[in-house]
Amino acid sequence: MLGMPARAAEPVDDAFSPSEVAHAADIVLERALDVRLRQSRTVDPVFAQDLAGRLAALIEHGGKRLRTAFAHCGWQAAGGSGDPTAVLHTGAALELLQACALVHDDVMDESSHRRGAPSLHVELARQHWAAGMHGSARSFGTSAAVLAGDLALAWADDVLTETALSTPHGARLHAEWRAMRTEMVAGQYRDLYAQAARSSGVDEALEIAVLKSAQYTVARPLALGATLAGADDDVLDALRTAGRCAGLAFQLRDDLVGAFGVPARTGKPVDDDLRSRKLTYLLAVALRLADAAGDGNAAAVLGPDADSGSAHAVERMRAALRRTGARDLVEAKIEELAGLSLRHFERTGAPPAARCEFEALVRRATGVDPRHAEEVA
Repeated sequence: MLGMPARAAEPVDDAFSPSEVAHAADIVLERALDVRLRQSRTVDPVFAQDLAGRLAALIEHGGKRLRTAFAHCGWQAAGGSGDPTAVLHTGAALELLQACALVHDDVMDESSHRRGAPSLHVELARQHWAAGMHGSARSFGTSAAVLAGDLALAWADDVLTETALSTPHGARLHAEWRAMRTEMVAGQYRDLYAQAARSSGVDEALEIAVLKSAQYTVARPLALGATLAGADDDVLDALRTAGRCAGLAFQLRDDLVGAFGVPARTGKPVDDDLRSRKLTYLLAVALRLADAAGDGNAAAVLGPDADSGSAHAVERMRAALRRTGARDLVEAKIEELAGLSLRHFERTGAPPAARCEFEALVRRATGVDPRHAEEVA
C-alpha cells in the first residue's frame, strides 16, 4: 500500500521508551514524506518545490513528536504489544495534522516565526518579493500558506486511511480521527470568535483550550493508540479523561510560555497572544482576580478596550498578570491537572511500563512532575 513500507523501523519490544518512539516515528514520517514529495514532483515541479518541499521541511525539522508518543502510550495502556507499525503510522498522521494546524494558526495569528525560522506564509511572501512577482507579496504568502496547510491535512488523511485499511480496528480508528479533526476546527473557530467578540470568560477560555489543543494533543492520540489495541469503552473513557487533563495542562503551560517565554528557547515570538489579546485561561483568570481585588488598573490594562499593540502595552499586561496572582494560579492549575491525569490514567489498569511512559510524557508536556502533583493534591 502506498506510503506503508513493509517494515517501518527496527522491531521493538514493549519496553520501547518515549525517545525510541520519537526516533522510530521520525523514520516513518520521513518515508511518508518522501513518497508524497515524489508524487508532488510528478504532479507539478513548481508546486513540489515551492509548497510541498517547504511543508515537508517544516514537518521534518522540529517538533516534539508528543502526539506520536501519546498514541504509543495509549496502545501500551490497552495491552498493545508486538509490531508497532500501525501505531507509528498513526503517529505520522498526527504529526502531519499538527503541521496543518501550525501553518493555519500562524496565518490567523500573523505569527512571524515558527520553530526558530520564518513562518511558512512569511517565507512564501519573501519568495514573491525576491522574484519581483506581480501583486501583493503578503497576500500571496497568506494564500499559499493556506494551501500548504490544506496539503498537510490531505497527507495526514492519506496516511491515517492507509493505516485504518491495514488494521482490523480501522473503522473505530477512523471514527476517532474524524471526531478529532472536527474538534480542531471548532476550537480554532471559537478562538477567532472569542477575539472578535472580545470575550473574557474563564469557562469560555477553558472550552477553547480543550477543543483547540487538549483533545488533539493528548486525549485523541491516547485513544487512537488504544483503539489499535482493541481497547474497550471503559479504557477509552479513562484515557480520554486523562488526556483532557494532561492536554489542558499542556495548553496552560503554552499560555504561560506565550506570555513570559524567551523567543530563543521557544523558537517563536512570545508577544503574539498578548498583542492580539487572545482569550487564554491566564488572561481570563487575571481579569477575574483583578475585579475581585478591585484592581482597576489591571482590569483596564487587560480588558477588551485596552491598547495592546505596543511593546510598552505588552509589558504592562505582563506586569498585571503577575500582580493579580494569575501566573501563580495557572501554575497551580497545571500541577492539579497533571496529578488528575495520572489518577485517571491508572483507572485503565495499564501495565507499569505504560504508566511510567505516561508519567514521563506528562512531565515533558507540562513541566511538572505529575506524581508529585498527585501527592500534593
